[in-house]
Amino acid sequence: MPSYYAATANEAAERPQLLGEETCDIAVVGAGFTGMSAAIELAERGFKVIVVEGERVGWGASGRNGGQLVNGYSRKLAEVRKHYGADAERQFGEMAREGSDIIRERVAKYGIECDLRDGNSIVGMHGAHLRFLRDRVEEWHRHGCSDVELLEGDELRRIINSDRYVGGYYDPRGGHMHPLNYVLGEAAAFEKLGGRIFEHSRVTHVDRSARPVVHTAKGSVSANKVLVCGNAYLGDAAPDLSGRILPVSSQIIGTEILGKELLDELLPANAAMEDARYIPDYYRRTADHRIIYGGGSVYGGVDPANIKAKIMPQMLQTFPQLKEAKIEFVWSGNFALTMTRYPQVGRVSDSVYYSQGDSGHGVTTTQMLGRRLAEAIDGQLTKFDVFAKVPYIPFVGGKHLRVPYCVLGSWYYGIRDKLGV
Repeated sequence: MPSYYAATANEAAERPQLLGEETCDIAVVGAGFTGMSAAIELAERGFKVIVVEGERVGWGASGRNGGQLVNGYSRKLAEVRKHYGADAERQFGEMAREGSDIIRERVAKYGIECDLRDGNSIVGMHGAHLRFLRDRVEEWHRHGCSDVELLEGDELRRIINSDRYVGGYYDPRGGHMHPLNYVLGEAAAFEKLGGRIFEHSRVTHVDRSARPVVHTAKGSVSANKVLVCGNAYLGDAAPDLSGRILPVSSQIIGTEILGKELLDELLPANAAMEDARYIPDYYRRTADHRIIYGGGSVYGGVDPANIKAKIMPQMLQTFPQLKEAKIEFVWSGNFALTMTRYPQVGRVSDSVYYSQGDSGHGVTTTQMLGRRLAEAIDGQLTKFDVFAKVPYIPFVGGKHLRVPYCVLGSWYYGIRDKLGV
C-alpha cells in the first residue's frame, strides 16, 4: 500500500541513472531533505552541483515523515548548556527556528505547492508533562521567542478537542506540509538553477582523497568536495558514518476523507500535533480533509507485523469520534537516531563533509543544516562549527547490543510516562 504522500505527490519525471564518469564542483550523496537543502543553497551560490540518489528524490524519511514543522531539537536547549556550555546553548537557540523559516522562504521563492500551514502544538497528558512544557515555553522565551504560548485546561480547546490532554504549548512558527511535495519542489528548483540529479544510483563508496570520487555500480562523480547526506538509508556507502546512527522505524496511518466540518471540530487551529511522551504520537490534518496519525518506534528500523493494529488504538484514545473511520493508507519510514539526540555534523576528511542523525525532528533541522553545509563549502565555518564541535558519543552496547539497550531505555521512559513522573 503506498503512503498518502506517494499517492498524492505532484508529478515528477524520473531522473536518469548515473552511467559513466561525471565531474562537478560539489557532489551530494542523497536527494532527501538534507541533501536537497544543501544542493539548492550551493546552486544559488553558483556552484556546479550533482546529486546522487539511490532510489528517487524523497524516497526515504524525507518523503514519508509526519510532515511536521517542529522547531528546535530532540533535546531541550538546557541540555546543550549542561553538556557544552552557555555559548553553545545560545548559538543552538539562535538557529532553532531557522529551518522553518527556510521552508517558508523556498515555498514563496520557488512556488512550491506543498500545502504549507502555520502552527504546531506539543501537548501533555498529566502534570509531569505540563511541568516539562512550562519549562520549554520559558526556554523559548529566554531565547527571544515570545510568541510561543502555554495553553492549560480549556484554553487548549483552541487547538484540539480531546479529553486526553491537560495542556500544551503552541508555536505559530511551527507548522505542517506535504513533505514529499516539498522536497520534489526543491529538486525542481535546483534543476532550474542548473543542478543535476541522478536517481536509481546507489552509492557504493566515497573516495576521500584530495579530489574525492563518489562511486556507484555503473558510474562515478569526481568533485572538489562531497557532502554525505544519506541519514538512515546511507547503508554501506560510508560505514564509519552509518555505524554512528541507529535506524528507527516510525509508523503512520491515514484515514479516509473525513470532511472539513469534522476536522474543524477535532483540530480547530489546523496545527501539527505531537504529545510530550518519550515516544510520542504525532498527527495532523491534510489538505483534502483526512487525518494522518503516527507514533511508535522500532529500534533497528524493523516494522511491526501490523502497523494499523499498533497505531489505530492510539488514534482512538485521542479521537474516539473516529472509531468508524476507514484507514486508507498505512506506511512507515526510518529516521536516524544518535546517542545524544543531537545531529552529527562534521568532516571525515578535508574534502568530505556530512550531516546526519536529526533524531526525529528532521523536517526543520535538515533545512538549517543543509544551509550550514553549503556555508562551510563556501568558506563560512562559524555556524557549521557550532555543530561540528559537538563530540560524537557511541551508542551504549556497541553495534550488536545498541538495539536492546535502546529498547530497555524506551521501556523505562515509557513506564515513567504512564506513571506521570
